Amino acid sequence: MATVTRRVAARPRDYVRVAGPDAEDFLQRMVSNDVADAPCQALLLTPKARLIAPLVVVRRSEDDFLLLTEPGLGERVQSTLLRAKFAAKVEIEPEEHTSVVVFGDDGGIPNVEFGEPASELLDADVTPTLSADDLERLRIEGGRPAWGKELDDSILPAEAGLDETHISFTKGCYPGQEPIARLRYRGKVNRALRVLEVEGAEPGDEIRVAEKVVGRVTSAVGDRALGYVRVEVPEGADLRIGPTAKTGRTLSA
Repeated sequence: MATVTRRVAARPRDYVRVAGPDAEDFLQRMVSNDVADAPCQALLLTPKARLIAPLVVVRRSEDDFLLLTEPGLGERVQSTLLRAKFAAKVEIEPEEHTSVVVFGDDGGIPNVEFGEPASELLDADVTPTLSADDLERLRIEGGRPAWGKELDDSILPAEAGLDETHISFTKGCYPGQEPIARLRYRGKVNRALRVLEVEGAEPGDEIRVAEKVVGRVTSAVGDRALGYVRVEVPEGADLRIGPTAKTGRTLSA
């Protein structure tokens, strides 16, 4: 009988602990999702709904939460929360851990960053079997945004589809709630993140339909890419990408 090797990948992270009698109430007032449903994905936003950091909120006990964020953003998350702490009875401090993503595993923190069911395990003695390039291809094929590529403080959460995964529209107030709700119920985005079929694209390449620029590539690997494309461009549209006008098409809307 053949041995099936588990697909495991390292997942670099920063970690911030938020703990104390007011921890749940404080996080409910600060992040975009309902932490009563933790573990959950959430966003830390400015009052104008610009991204400060994406988060995974993990509840370890009644008054003890661990925030998982992107490498290099831990200090930013900590300082933002500390400035808003006021009289809340919470401790906010960094922690050190390691994370791996195990595909098909359901014993850890649910992870949907790579387009397949997976679990994120903390401090697990597990050897990765996938390379960073393997993980990047899964992410791009799954149409999932990454910090520093598809996500930064110029992106509206709805443009990246994060309003469907990282935001509760029924919880109480948090920074950025009003513009998030206004866009959802009264407005619309002009561009959206799309998976593209194109060979050899590069981040920053312009995306054209006929002669009109309709977007820009944000990530690429092999014959797949991600990019923000105007919403009126239909699935399957023929594209010209980059300075040499590589041919391509949209795969998802």
